[in-house]
Amino acid sequence: MKTSDPAPAPAAPAARAPRRADLSRYLQRILNARVYDVAVETPLEPARNLSRRLGNHVLLKREDQQSVFSFKLRGAYNKMAHLPPEALQRGVICASAGNHAQGVALSARRLGCRAVIVMPVTTPRVKVDAVHAHGAEVVLHGDSYSDAYAHALELERAQGLSFVHPFDDPDVIAGQGTIGMEILRQHQGPIDAVFAPIGGGGLIAGVAAYLKAVRPEVRVIGVQTVDSDAMLRSVRAGRRVVLPDVGLFADGTAVKQVGAETFRLARALVDDYVVVDTDAACAAIKDMFQDTRSILEPSGALGVAAIKQYADTHKLKGRTFIAITSGANMNFDRLRFVAERAEFGEQREALFAVTIPEERGSFKRLCEVIGPRAVTEFNYRIADARLAHVFIGIAIARRDEAGRIARSFQRHGFATVDLTDDELAKEHVRHMVGGRSELAGDERLYRFTFPERPGALMRFLAAMHPGWNISLFHYRNQGADYGRILVGIQVPAADEHEFQAFLQTLAYPCVDETANPVCRLFLR
Repeated sequence: MKTSDPAPAPAAPAARAPRRADLSRYLQRILNARVYDVAVETPLEPARNLSRRLGNHVLLKREDQQSVFSFKLRGAYNKMAHLPPEALQRGVICASAGNHAQGVALSARRLGCRAVIVMPVTTPRVKVDAVHAHGAEVVLHGDSYSDAYAHALELERAQGLSFVHPFDDPDVIAGQGTIGMEILRQHQGPIDAVFAPIGGGGLIAGVAAYLKAVRPEVRVIGVQTVDSDAMLRSVRAGRRVVLPDVGLFADGTAVKQVGAETFRLARALVDDYVVVDTDAACAAIKDMFQDTRSILEPSGALGVAAIKQYADTHKLKGRTFIAITSGANMNFDRLRFVAERAEFGEQREALFAVTIPEERGSFKRLCEVIGPRAVTEFNYRIADARLAHVFIGIAIARRDEAGRIARSFQRHGFATVDLTDDELAKEHVRHMVGGRSELAGDERLYRFTFPERPGALMRFLAAMHPGWNISLFHYRNQGADYGRILVGIQVPAADEHEFQAFLQTLAYPCVDETANPVCRLFLR
């Protein structure tokens, strides 16, 4: 992987440089790709508000405007259109719970062939109905994509179907590469960088193959989330790695292992990578709504988030950046979470835990330090005769203001912890201040990610030792396919080994928050 550099990327080392013949083969595949029977040439339009704010020319490649609201139908159709007639007659199969499923289903209807889509039983009904609406057969199997994928391979062999891979196939890659072809046709002026989200790697591999073959000076920058960065880790390791868990918010890019062919191409052709967090993705969704009145899904907004981060990190002005807005299949109920977290992604709110003396006049002195700043949250409950811990949210204009505010509190004698980047504080504790108890001895605090389906909590409780007590439980429905839960469990020290075994067998992603200072200040 090359390092981030605002200047044009240097030539790649000879050992990693793609062979010219290799690029030529992909260029030929892309030029001859059959996508426009089902796909449209999406617009490349300016993000005017964002461009003014950043001082750079930001363009959006609007793949969210495809008929299935995602770029995925390009690669799916191109793969299926190149199948032999006898294979098409037998039918196709894929495993997917999202955009690829709709692309395969629509393509099968257009080509007049049978399509079987294997989806996890946890797939939201709205997605199952969308695939049914295109005439495909839906098979619900397993609790995860891995389960669905394994079952799809069994059905492929048993029924003689052709498997349509979501990313690791040259024809799929070439179909996605037509996006790069359109970009260069639509904007013939200077382009400093194109930003593309990465899940399995099909989109960026195809786009990079075309751009590097035709205009190699254009930088290609991949974007991943901090909890789903399989491509970046693979490039650093020099081999494909498998992530033990992936984040679920940006579900369109939540892939544990990238493809073999997509890794080969990305390792050779992608100039740089940007990793963004959930808050940045939420802020980018808001940016795009303000510019286009469209609502992107989290993965579809990653390119926009990366442009903001990249321009700020390298202090760039006057550049031309293009973000591929890859999809808009957003669950409506998730919007409340996006709206709440966008404030942090925009660096508009800072959170603090401030300790003040439990005496008359302290609260007034604290308010005087805050001064004219807008307070967004103020939580306090008396719990100690000597000290009071106050949870405060304050509106800010820039992220570096949080540090200045914290130092101001401390100069006035108030011990302060800046919680602006603390996930536990943002998700749970801000809604739980005052929850300390004298009865919570031997308490362990864990954040869990549970699948949103009946029986998930019962599985958790059934696996627990009957001698352990749940001393705290906090959950907020975020309108997603998963729930974030904070659990306090009272576990005697003698049961440590058994408790660790319980966490391993449970197989829910979790984070030990017992030592988090937020817990000490507000919950213990």
